[in-house]
Amino acid sequence: MNQPPLRIVHCFRSPIGGIFRHVRDLAEQHSKAGHKVGILCDSTTGSAHEDRLFEQIMPYLELGLTRLPIRRGVTPGDLVALSNSYKQIKALQPDILHGHGAKGGVVARVIGSLLRAKRYRVARFYSPHGGSLHFSRGSASGQLVFAAERVLDRMTDAISFVCDYEQRTYENKIGKPRCHQTRIYNGISDRDFGAIIPEVGAADFVYVGMLRDLKGPDVFIEAFAETERLVGRPLRALIVGDGPDEAKYRQQIEMKGLARRIGMLAAMPVREAFAKSDIVVVPSRAEAMPYIVLEALAAEKALIASRVGGIPEVLGTESPALVEPGNVQALASVMARALTTPGWKRDTMPTPDSFRQRFSAVVMARDMEALYRDRLAQL
Repeated sequence: MNQPPLRIVHCFRSPIGGIFRHVRDLAEQHSKAGHKVGILCDSTTGSAHEDRLFEQIMPYLELGLTRLPIRRGVTPGDLVALSNSYKQIKALQPDILHGHGAKGGVVARVIGSLLRAKRYRVARFYSPHGGSLHFSRGSASGQLVFAAERVLDRMTDAISFVCDYEQRTYENKIGKPRCHQTRIYNGISDRDFGAIIPEVGAADFVYVGMLRDLKGPDVFIEAFAETERLVGRPLRALIVGDGPDEAKYRQQIEMKGLARRIGMLAAMPVREAFAKSDIVVVPSRAEAMPYIVLEALAAEKALIASRVGGIPEVLGTESPALVEPGNVQALASVMARALTTPGWKRDTMPTPDSFRQRFSAVVMARDMEALYRDRLAQL
């Protein structure tokens, strides 16, 4: 029996990185399935690269794009942001409010609850994407954030985790959710699959992602210097991305005398970045299920990554491509082996066919729609 289309609004803060990619893929797939989709996010974050991504996704946003100032930290301005968001979302009359990340989760669940109090039939969903789960249980800020998550849990119809690791971390730090919970892996679209051949003069290694310490560009710079020592010759690397710590990394490169061998480029389409090298390094200190890992494997790149978040669920828990986060020596050792060992990529990476069967955007969107309809039917 044909079911009516859903009105879906995704709420998140920063239109950069994996959350934005996740929402874009869901929006495209659900729009193609006949649903009406909208986005609400921060207006102060992003660059020309993100502007281009918004242009690409606009044909799939029948409910439009709403951008308001939503600060990263907790500030008095959050009340203004919530008030403005409420007015915008109420006018869209959504069936589904899906919050992504800590701030997006607050917006979707608080506003969804306010609408429910006015007898609107709207289901409230939350995907942490790491977010508040990166806080330490031993810190005062962590305790405050986790207490807020427990309160918001009572205002949630379902939590969708992007990997088993994220689900376990939530239960360990916050507690077992009182609401419905499930795990739906991130997936990528068909156009993301296919080998990307490195361009002429490609670098030995490339880092692609946000320029902030959580993602580990500083670890990458230190490990690159050590890798040169291990292989006994000068190498070349690129850092591709934008973020709040860019100036600090430029200074680090200068201080280590690596300015001629480590270049820095602004964020660009990821498949263009992958043409810059055949070895992609993801040195994150913490992650949930990073899209850069899925994108690199779909492009048939050699991938070296930290053993964090859901990455071992993709590469395998015993993969020799995994290193402990923040361990410069271990990362350099694997970088040197990947560069100098014949057949390292072939012997270490998952096969393209097996990878594609597990991480598909079509499957992700289908499972998410089923979750939406199941929870909405309970209201």
